[in-house]
Amino acid sequence: MSVPWLEGPMRALAAARAAGRVPHALLIHAAAGTGGEWLASWSAQLLLCKSAAQAPCGACLACRQVAEQTHPDLQWVRPIEDSQQIRIEQIRETTAELMLTSHQGGYKIAILSPADVLNRFAANALLKTLEEPPLRTLIVLVSGEPSRLPATLLSRCQRLRVRPPTRAQSLEWLERTRGAADWASVLDVIGEAPFAAAEYDPALVARLRGEVLEGLKGLPRGGADAALLAERWARAELPLRLACIENWLTERIRRGLLTRTQRAELRGSAHTGRGDSVINTAALFQALDGVRELKSALGTPINRALALESLLRSLHA
Repeated sequence: MSVPWLEGPMRALAAARAAGRVPHALLIHAAAGTGGEWLASWSAQLLLCKSAAQAPCGACLACRQVAEQTHPDLQWVRPIEDSQQIRIEQIRETTAELMLTSHQGGYKIAILSPADVLNRFAANALLKTLEEPPLRTLIVLVSGEPSRLPATLLSRCQRLRVRPPTRAQSLEWLERTRGAADWASVLDVIGEAPFAAAEYDPALVARLRGEVLEGLKGLPRGGADAALLAERWARAELPLRLACIENWLTERIRRGLLTRTQRAELRGSAHTGRGDSVINTAALFQALDGVRELKSALGTPINRALALESLLRSLHA
């Protein structure tokens, strides 16, 4: 599969393999949904492929097993069950497996994603392995926020930066891999993250976006009840709905900052009841922080409906 914005990193990895300079630890710095995990999987195929001259061929048993995440010499390490962290027990199991002889006589590879959720104990355990790595092993860390990783880990990894795709690249790739659809609207909601966009039904995204925008318009007029909206929205596709709210707020902030004719007014609400002639940018930024805090808390045992209701009420208090 051709991924134009990943061609540079792919060439760098292929050149390192050809020169015999494959690092023992690789940090792929890529924003979520831009192909960091795909690149990590491709690097595993590159090293495990049975067709040395054409690696990765994508057709041999090893390449297919990597793609299906069933290769015996490849481990994927992610947060398990409802955990928001990669734990020390997982790292101990992974490093123990890396110490064993390869099942197919080649590399042993571990991919940690997202690596920035390693807890402190897991990071320390991984550091010990990076300091004395076994021969013919590769540990790949995929992270959108490498600044959250300890400096001691970062210093032992070769960093590979993935630059976000352009809108044209995203649309071309989505149409080629998923077929013609309104992918631009999906990207408008979730951002320039084509691998994430490919998981969505464009028609569903368009419908949800319309529902959210209509609901938000009704809030300041009193035509929509925050509690009812929150109860309904919290039941299905809440992350996508929050992305719609985040984009709506961001656009209003942008308009408020760029429109010179709008005057500042200190109010306790993001809305004024008088259209867009007056926008309290500070309140909008506060609401935007609330959306992002709720997005980050979705994996915790919170009352989603109650948290969303509080957020919606803050928009027209």
